[in-house]
Amino acid sequence: MNIVYGILDGLEHATSLDRIADPLAAAVSKAVRPRRIRNLLSGTAIGHHLHPMLVVIPSGAWSMASFLDLAGGRSSRRAADLLVTVGILTAVPTAATGLHDWSDTQEKERRVGIVHAAGNSLALTLYTASAVARAKDRRGLGVLLGLGGLGSMLLSAFLGGHLSYASGVNVNRTAWHEAPKDWTRVASDADVVEGGRHTVEANGVPILLLRHGGKLTAMDSVCNHLGGPLEEGTIEDGCITCPWHQSMFRLDDGKNYRGPAAVPQPVYETRVTTDGYIELRQPAS
Repeated sequence: MNIVYGILDGLEHATSLDRIADPLAAAVSKAVRPRRIRNLLSGTAIGHHLHPMLVVIPSGAWSMASFLDLAGGRSSRRAADLLVTVGILTAVPTAATGLHDWSDTQEKERRVGIVHAAGNSLALTLYTASAVARAKDRRGLGVLLGLGGLGSMLLSAFLGGHLSYASGVNVNRTAWHEAPKDWTRVASDADVVEGGRHTVEANGVPILLLRHGGKLTAMDSVCNHLGGPLEEGTIEDGCITCPWHQSMFRLDDGKNYRGPAAVPQPVYETRVTTDGYIELRQPAS
């Protein structure tokens, strides 16, 4: 395992990769800037990132194609060929969502991510060559190319797992935040002025208090996407925009208006007491 950790550490600190990764990430960020594209690739409409959902289709198709090549016999050849094609076709949208998510990463995660993408690109290339060989009735070559693609895909999947489970890329930064269940006094009502920002903490949760259009909002101040400071965000059209990656959340209910954030931002119930203090609590589930 020390060898594996050494390789991962080497990738994370391979600054030479920045010469490729940084310009590519900038180009992808520019391409996905429009709100409709961001929302589509983020999975905003379904409240879940798309890339983890899509990746199982090409990986499953290609894995089963290689299994049938090795153990299925002659009767399974057409099924194996079809699975190779399915993997190729679904790899394209899967790669698009992956590039979208990766473009918001920085430094270590970006370097590992570019190698992850390169491994998947190699897998796609090998499986495409395998499909061509199969079509030309060069089955032996097609099977070997497919096995090469499978190996590349598995190594890339290992790096993808490292990004998700070890580095926490696209993990909801507010998943473990829970405000008090009972009404809790957090600030004086006079401290929260129209158009201003006031940050407090309740039950260990950093909370942004603001008043916009006369309405009081208590929202988790940590952007759930990659932890950006919402208290530094801009407010427009009833939404607050994270300064890091421009995720937009509605002030009234925290729902997404624009990705890359895929889940709603936590918003807490508030009330103002008769003696002029703001209290909040976790919304009833």
